[in-house]
Amino acid sequence: MTSILPVVLAGGSGTRLWPLSREHKPKQFLSLVGSQTMLQQTILRLNGVDDRLAPIVICNEQHRFLAAEQLRQIGQADATILLEPVGRNTAPAIALAALRATAQGDDPLLLALAADHVITDISAFHQAIMQARSLAVAGRLVTFGIVPDRAETGYGYIERGAPIAAGWGVTGFVEKPDARRAAEYLSTGRYYWNSGMFLFKASRYLSELGRCRPDMLATCRDALAGAAQDLDFVRVDAVAFERCPSDSIDYAVMEHTQDAVVVALDAGWSDLGAWAALSNVLDCDGDGNCSQGDVLMNQVRNSLIHAESRLVAAVGVQNLVIVETKDAVLVASKDQVQHVKKIVEQLRDEGRTEHVRHRDVYRPWGAYDCIGTGSRYQVKKITVNPGAKLSVQKHHHRAEHWVVVSGTALVTNGEKTYLITENESTYIPIGQVHSLENPGVIPLELIEVQSGSYLGEDDIVRIEDRYGRTNNDK
Repeated sequence: MTSILPVVLAGGSGTRLWPLSREHKPKQFLSLVGSQTMLQQTILRLNGVDDRLAPIVICNEQHRFLAAEQLRQIGQADATILLEPVGRNTAPAIALAALRATAQGDDPLLLALAADHVITDISAFHQAIMQARSLAVAGRLVTFGIVPDRAETGYGYIERGAPIAAGWGVTGFVEKPDARRAAEYLSTGRYYWNSGMFLFKASRYLSELGRCRPDMLATCRDALAGAAQDLDFVRVDAVAFERCPSDSIDYAVMEHTQDAVVVALDAGWSDLGAWAALSNVLDCDGDGNCSQGDVLMNQVRNSLIHAESRLVAAVGVQNLVIVETKDAVLVASKDQVQHVKKIVEQLRDEGRTEHVRHRDVYRPWGAYDCIGTGSRYQVKKITVNPGAKLSVQKHHHRAEHWVVVSGTALVTNGEKTYLITENESTYIPIGQVHSLENPGVIPLELIEVQSGSYLGEDDIVRIEDRYGRTNNDK
């Protein structure tokens, strides 16, 4: 049996799910439905698929440690994490995975999946994969079409043609329709939502890409030929990949191939493109309200309320989306949530940072939360994972005072190395070489008070870093 190689596309910024989804931690790395993140759920739902290989996860540079840690948490540390220096859409990303697979002398079936989909009926999903498998082995390029349950205007559509084994020939791909045309599509029974999931032989995809877009295939070959292994990551050649045209697999290949086949999928699918989509997959009460966190409601109907860090109370409202985070609150009408990305554009245009990062900032060693700031001081709550270590570094403009709240810290402070534990503290002068490590088996939590004339994250001179970061990395 030909092996299946999952290729998980984990790029993108998820701007329509702001303020939860942000550039430094977009929706695919969030736990939006259930306790696991979207990336983790994408991989875990493949458990039980026969002859499945360790996945290739494709993400961008700034998310590499997030991806690695989330894969480690679900026992998938053997996954390949392939880093894109710039985003070039799905066709080149899948080409990189296909080239890497075939370069190792294999020709697996690539199961291309987005990292931000919800699928509630795992059994039906596996059944669709099995139906697509024989078609892909025979050389077909299979796409999965979602059986529609409403006249949706937010998705593209696939029109099916004549039956082919367990699937259907593809008559055409259709852009997002208006409401009248979407209703027509639904009434015919010939149209499926375009899921953006695919199954095909690696060699067949490369062959069709070479026929349809030889320029794209050539630059992807160059980019992978210049790839380098960096810790757990594969970095493709940035200069070569930047020359690659940007295009989706639909436009680059699927609309032009004669071997496209669609397999119907009816498995409780959603792509969580906007807040309204999330409310459709969460458990709601009798008044149609979905809530997460510390929420109180009175006379509220058909609303989604998410509280991250404090109590959110709503009275006498309906059809709203209310999302609270530590540094931003969104209030939007449910029928207007697709325009949230306009707020993100406004934040970007005004030079603000609330679309880029949360107050909680994640690092390969743990995370920190900036809980207070002034003109010459900054206070952070720092969490260091067991066994993790911050880089050996120094600062030109700030001193630091560390107070351990829980756990044990191994501190390097100039020529001295020592342990400090709960309710103990230490002081790091300006210019002193220092580092912080958690030698224990529980998370280390401490309060860091910074003081000085400049407190930016770029005032870090790294001398040694076990994660391979340079002074240009945050």
